[in-house]
Amino acid sequence: MSSRFLYIIAFLLFSFTAGAQVLYESTGAVATYGSGEYAPMWHHTNTQGVNSIDSRSVYARLGVGGKHMFSNHDLELNWGADAVSGYNVTSYIFVQQAYLDVKWKRVQFSFGQKERWCEMKNPRLSTGPLLESGNARPIPQIRFELPEYWDIPGVKGWLAIRGHLAYGWFTDGCWQKNYFAETSARTSGVLYHSKAGFVRIGNELKFPLTAEIGLHMTTMFGGELYNMLNRLGSNSKNPSRIKDYFLALIPLSGDEQYSGFDQGNVAGNVLGSWLGAITWNDKNWKLHFYYDHVFEDHSQLFWEYGLWTEQLAGIELELKKFEWVRSVVFEYFNLKNQSGPIYHDSTEKIPDQISCVDNNYNHQRYAGWFNYGRIIGSPLCTSPIYNKDKLQICRNNRVEAFHFGLEGGLLRWLDYRMLFTYSNNWGTYAKPFIDIKRNVSALVEFTFIPSKKRNWSVGTSFAFDKGDLYGNNYGAMLTFKREGIYNIKKRTEK
Repeated sequence: MSSRFLYIIAFLLFSFTAGAQVLYESTGAVATYGSGEYAPMWHHTNTQGVNSIDSRSVYARLGVGGKHMFSNHDLELNWGADAVSGYNVTSYIFVQQAYLDVKWKRVQFSFGQKERWCEMKNPRLSTGPLLESGNARPIPQIRFELPEYWDIPGVKGWLAIRGHLAYGWFTDGCWQKNYFAETSARTSGVLYHSKAGFVRIGNELKFPLTAEIGLHMTTMFGGELYNMLNRLGSNSKNPSRIKDYFLALIPLSGDEQYSGFDQGNVAGNVLGSWLGAITWNDKNWKLHFYYDHVFEDHSQLFWEYGLWTEQLAGIELELKKFEWVRSVVFEYFNLKNQSGPIYHDSTEKIPDQISCVDNNYNHQRYAGWFNYGRIIGSPLCTSPIYNKDKLQICRNNRVEAFHFGLEGGLLRWLDYRMLFTYSNNWGTYAKPFIDIKRNVSALVEFTFIPSKKRNWSVGTSFAFDKGDLYGNNYGAMLTFKREGIYNIKKRTEK
């Protein structure tokens, strides 16, 4: 049902072409060849789930989109659709995007499946947010949002807000059934909810220092659950009534139609993230500090178990007038504590409730925070798609990592990007690794952009993994991209 729905949306979006003032088209092709059991991590990570984990793969991508501005410029329509076909990718052919955005002044209504990139971070250099990073394929949804900051009236631009509210559905139920083992935990028909609110303090037009803080929460609810905790035949079904949409909006305990686990905690798989940033934006350079803290259910929502240790802390320096080095990023990532090593439900003998052992990205009923086998959150934890026994579980979420990213332009027609990540990995609290697994992943990428015709580019990159976690993998990737922009209105007037 959901796959057919996406194809219908894609067809409808193409029908908007005739009325668009601006038409976009894009084509691309990617080929990867390497040695080792897998493609290097930075060849397939944070690519919206398109690039393959296999050491050898190839695919082509075709997209089209449009933009229509109405005469009063208050109403704007944006749409897009693209499809991917290849070898050793998710499917031989699949729809990656199919969406329609209706924007009126500052408010936007978005419908469909759309790639969305990380909050407050550089998507090309960062490892990505801890909640929704761009590592997995996009989730179809209906979304109401303020996509850009809106200045609060009466404060002269010193206070602004933005945010979103969305409901959607996971489309990977059939894929899970075909890909994972018969005994693996899997789901079907699961619903999705996301909400976020951000506040910005400061006015860059008058003073270069600004601060941002926000809360982002997501929920998996409804659907059919099979082989929970990878136990064959342990099946269940969660309701998807109007009431359950409300329980997802305001995380509350489930009623009698839920299991005892959801009645004692909150209904569904609830995750959240606190995000903050401080930015100094000068005319010559920009310095950006950011912080991201993830929590599961209510555990570590506040400082119940001491100061937060589940975190991503980063700093980015952007040099606006130094072409050789445009941006530099350094990040520290730590999920090894997960609130603490003890979990205990209150009893008569020991009334204390200790809700630690968060087991980030895994879940007792929903297999976990995954889409098409990839963690939707940070890719530094190991996605189920790596599991050789084809069980859907994150076997490595206690991770500490140091990450470095750099990009710039060597020549007017030659850009480069470099990524380097070192991590220590402990597995999980339930099944720790016997020894700490250490891993190094790195990437060097060069992109050739012709000076006369900048609508196409050719990129080549070399990457490797080295260590105990993914093994020793080496690979090269060749990328071709072309984008065309056509102003239909001007052509018509001529």
